[in-house]
Amino acid sequence: MSGEANPARRGWPCCMATVRLRSVDWQTMTETRKYLVGLVQMRMGADPAANFAAAVGHIREAARQGANIVCLPELFRTQYFCQREDLRLFDLAEPIPGPTTEMLSEVAREERVAIVASLFERRAPGLYHNTAVTLNEDGGIAGVYRKMHIPDDPLYYEKYYFTPGDLGFQAVDTAFGRVGTLVCWDQWYPEGARLTALQGAEVLFYPTAIGWHPAEKEEFGAAQYDAWQTIQRAHAIANGVYVAGVNRVGVETGDVLGNRATGPGLEFWGGSFLADPFGRVIAKASHDKEEILIGEIDLRLIEETRRNWPFLRDRRIDAYGAITKRFIDPVTSWTSDGDAS
Repeated sequence: MSGEANPARRGWPCCMATVRLRSVDWQTMTETRKYLVGLVQMRMGADPAANFAAAVGHIREAARQGANIVCLPELFRTQYFCQREDLRLFDLAEPIPGPTTEMLSEVAREERVAIVASLFERRAPGLYHNTAVTLNEDGGIAGVYRKMHIPDDPLYYEKYYFTPGDLGFQAVDTAFGRVGTLVCWDQWYPEGARLTALQGAEVLFYPTAIGWHPAEKEEFGAAQYDAWQTIQRAHAIANGVYVAGVNRVGVETGDVLGNRATGPGLEFWGGSFLADPFGRVIAKASHDKEEILIGEIDLRLIEETRRNWPFLRDRRIDAYGAITKRFIDPVTSWTSDGDAS
């Protein structure tokens, strides 16, 4: 090779010989940012004001433990009131911005944390939503998400109270990271997780109120919880993101200042957890106690996982048009050229 031009440069324009290539620090090409999330698993009583005060105490405690973003359970201000249909309960709803967001904004500023809070939103007379608000550490509203999927099951009569969301799935920036928030029943739908992750969310938060019917717990309880955790771990794996399921705990009859549903109520199963992009559960709460889970979000792990499992790269986005159909009816006949009709 002595005296011979470098073969890797053959065919280059002569002017390229004068270009000085800058060395690249490849370590800087991988995001190494980390932050901590706090998941508040709490028990709700009959007094909304007392529940709010307890939630604020949990937020402050999570901040003391180092959390940068704190997520509360679904509809944390009250017991789960959707166990019956009662016109008087619409009085619990409030506007956004409103009293709760204003008080939580003050807490966010004082503790320098971002907060995900699920509220009963009064949008207009007769129009209500199940809404998650993300507050930034400066107290400002970073995002508002209205629950898209609304259930109607025994003791979960949410269609009576809530209009389906119309703001779409979204990811928002906080001072610490980009996050997506969905709510409870949304967690069973991979489409919502995908669309949120595709907008750059690093963590999917699912504020939740889910539990056992007492008569079903012995036979189905373990399988129900396992299915709930499994579907969310699958979202983490399929999208290469962290997923946080944040549930309430305790037996409730939907008691709001003495107005309660008849019957034995629901036993909310707790079991809040944080899964990493590999689907591993890295923090998990009990099924019967109030707890604060602290977990680390490591963007380098997101990068490494997606490099090894490049699911986003290999998506056939040209072939998914039919996903917007309610159901794809079976083919009933074929044309002479082989096309289905």
